[in-house]
Amino acid sequence: MAEKDPTQGITRIMTWIAWLLFIGFLVWFFQGTLDKQLNPNQKPDYALNSQGQAEVTLIRNKFGHYVTAGTINKETVTFLLDTGATNVSVPIHIAQGLNLPRLGSHYAQTANGTIKVYKTVLDELSIGPIILYNVAASINPGMESDEILLGMSALKQLEFRQSGKYLYLTEQAY
Repeated sequence: MAEKDPTQGITRIMTWIAWLLFIGFLVWFFQGTLDKQLNPNQKPDYALNSQGQAEVTLIRNKFGHYVTAGTINKETVTFLLDTGATNVSVPIHIAQGLNLPRLGSHYAQTANGTIKVYKTVLDELSIGPIILYNVAASINPGMESDEILLGMSALKQLEFRQSGKYLYLTEQAY
């Protein structure tokens, strides 16, 4: 009977570890690429226009939507711009993390039917250097996504225009 080489088992284990590390690296590397395809505006570009107003430039994602990083009450969030939404709509799990107050409830018509939502007010909402105060919003228990719908209660306070794959948000002059 031939003796087993003691290094054979160690070699096999090291090979498995190397493959697992390689696969882990590939997942890590490509996850960043996928994140940029879903939200190409993780750090939105901005500039001051000729009137001195802040203007944020967003690029459309691979699905044709405008998704961007921003903040609510100084906490980082992800917005999906939705001109069809009356209010900013915050998924309940995000609202709980932001400690948003429930200021009554009402029924709202959504793409998924009529649901009960809770009124709230966002003390501060920002995208790049654009800051909005006291924005009406709804806490939506039916939303499971990690994106907040940036509806017209916020967008009506901005000027916005689209050109090709770009959307320009400009703070209004007062």
